[in-house]
Amino acid sequence: MATTVNFTGAVDRDLLKRAKVIAAKTDTSVNALFNAELRHLVETFEAAEVSGNQNFKVLLDFSLGKLNGAEAMQALGIDGEEDLFLLMAQAHLPMPRLPEAVTRDMVDQLNSLSA
Repeated sequence: MATTVNFTGAVDRDLLKRAKVIAAKTDTSVNALFNAELRHLVETFEAAEVSGNQNFKVLLDFSLGKLNGAEAMQALGIDGEEDLFLLMAQAHLPMPRLPEAVTRDMVDQLNSLSA
């Protein structure tokens, strides 16, 4: 049986609030959700390493913002964003978020179109 340990981490306040809602709706705890997701991530990464498949590492690097879409597609040998998005979904990884400044610029550009 696995031994558990406590650790301290930081999480975005809004994310924690949303996680609590999911936990309540599924009659579980945030801790159980976190453990399930972390276990999935670790086991998938380890299985890919054992098989010598670097695709999961590339997808994880893309998810963490360490690679941009073009770099990830080149490393994976694919030529379409749709394929990249499908692989991200199959790997159960979130899409990377744009930097706040880029998102703000996009919103400003969209707002200027309606003005």
